[in-house]
Amino acid sequence: MRFSLPDSGFDRVAAFYDPLARLVYGRSLQVAQQAALDAGLPAGAPRLLIIGGGTGWILPEVLCRRPQAHVLYLEASPQMLARSQALLARELPGAAAQVEFRLGTEAALTPADAFDGIITFFFLDLFEPQRLRRIVECLSEVRQPLAPWLLADFAAPQRWWQRGLLTAMYGFFRLTTGISGHARPPIQAELTRVGLALEYRVVSFGGMVEAEVWQHSSATLGPG
Repeated sequence: MRFSLPDSGFDRVAAFYDPLARLVYGRSLQVAQQAALDAGLPAGAPRLLIIGGGTGWILPEVLCRRPQAHVLYLEASPQMLARSQALLARELPGAAAQVEFRLGTEAALTPADAFDGIITFFFLDLFEPQRLRRIVECLSEVRQPLAPWLLADFAAPQRWWQRGLLTAMYGFFRLTTGISGHARPPIQAELTRVGLALEYRVVSFGGMVEAEVWQHSSATLGPG
C-alpha cells in the first residue's frame, strides 16, 4: 500500500477517527491524555512537541493548562493536520502564534528543535519495533535533559478480550492506513533504553489504556 507521504495513511480515516474511537472506547482515551497532561506538563512557558496528534483534540487541552506554551504540532497526515489547524482557529484563535503546524514524520525535526516536553498520545503503538526504536531515538535527541515524556497509549494486553480488541484494531488500521505495526511494540522498553524512568502511571478501560510520565532516571543524570 502506497501513500504520497510517509505515514500519511491516516488521511483515509481522518473524517471518522474521533467518532470511531469514542464508539469503541468511550471517553477513556481522552481521560488518559488529560491525566498525562495533568501529571506531567512542565510549568511556565514550555516549548512542547506533539507528534502524531491526529485531529488536534489535544491542542486546546494543552494550551488551556499552559497558556504561555509554544507547541510544535508534527503530523504526517495532511488531512489530520488541516483538521487540527481548523480546530485551533475555531476554539483558540488567539493562540495561533503559539503553535507551529509542521507536516511530516520525525524526520522533519531539525537540529535547531529542542523541547521542554515530548507528547506522544496513541502514536508509538502504530509502529513495528525497529521503526519504534528509530522514532524514540530521534525524539530523545530533541528532548531537553530534564524534559518529561508524556505517554498515553494502549497497555500490553493481559486478558483475552484485550488481545482480541487490539488484534482487530491493528488489522483495521493496517488495512485502512498502512501502519507498520502488527501488535503492540515494546514502548516502555524503548523509553528505558534512552535513559528514562517511569514516574507516573494510571490505567483505565479495564487496564487496557494507560497514561504515563517518563523522566530521566537518576542513573543517567550523573552527580548533581
